Amino acid sequence: MCLVLIGWRAHPDYRLIVAANRDEFYTRPTESMRWWPEVPGLLAGRDLGATATGKAAGDPPGTWLGLTREAQGHNRFATVTNVRNPNDERTDARSRGALLMDFLRGSGNVANGLRATAGDSPEKYLLDVAAAPDDYNGYNLVVSDLESLWWHSNRTATPPRELTPGFHGLSNGAFIASAMPGPSSAVRAPQSIWPKIGDGVRGLRTVVETDPGNVDRYFEVLADRTRASDDQLPHTGIPLPFERAVSARFVAHILHGTRASTVLLVREDGSFEMAERSFGRLGNRTETVAFGGTVDLPD
Repeated sequence: MCLVLIGWRAHPDYRLIVAANRDEFYTRPTESMRWWPEVPGLLAGRDLGATATGKAAGDPPGTWLGLTREAQGHNRFATVTNVRNPNDERTDARSRGALLMDFLRGSGNVANGLRATAGDSPEKYLLDVAAAPDDYNGYNLVVSDLESLWWHSNRTATPPRELTPGFHGLSNGAFIASAMPGPSSAVRAPQSIWPKIGDGVRGLRTVVETDPGNVDRYFEVLADRTRASDDQLPHTGIPLPFERAVSARFVAHILHGTRASTVLLVREDGSFEMAERSFGRLGNRTETVAFGGTVDLPD
């Protein structure tokens, strides 16, 4: 996934708001969001193209974003993006999708040999994973038990960090940009903010502050195909024409583009809705699915 916009406790009626685009090669096999029969309570898309490295026999496919709903308040949200650097990709690294699934399932061997359980806090899980940063190719990982929200990248010296109430955005750089609630709050980050992140966070904030329950408006934020000017482009090691193409919030390159847009709204009364639009080559919409339900929210 290449753009994740988050509103965390940014509105009195909403605990968590997420609008995210997953960008991938069109040839990579994928299944749209659904409830997973082999992982009870998990609502997520299925990445069928992840390598088997580090996966145990019988493990389910990976995912890029998911919500797990369980009894006794053991609810989990997680999403991941890669950190783009063509010179820093290993074929023997463990799948980033498996990293995500370990937290969503509440079980599985994490990088340093410890074992995550349903009772693990997001902080403990990320500290466990961060202890062995080279077990994975570059990632940004966001995890939450809907009580706290945490971020970590294994391509920065910054330790796992709890995210404060407000708005946050990440893409394929090893950083996260944040803004406090309120229209006058600037979007800040430890390095130059990519336009798709800064503009995306501002777009998300506008919807949250004016029409927070309107799912279609979040999809409109994600659908923007405006490319950054050359002087605003990051330098991530890919050819300039491709760098231009992927600088848009919604990517429509001939070989690679936005495959899924996902919106998740978790309200303070425990009700939630999660919708996803799937796309084929050059952004042609292929499917729309939506689900809803309730979760037991911690105070």
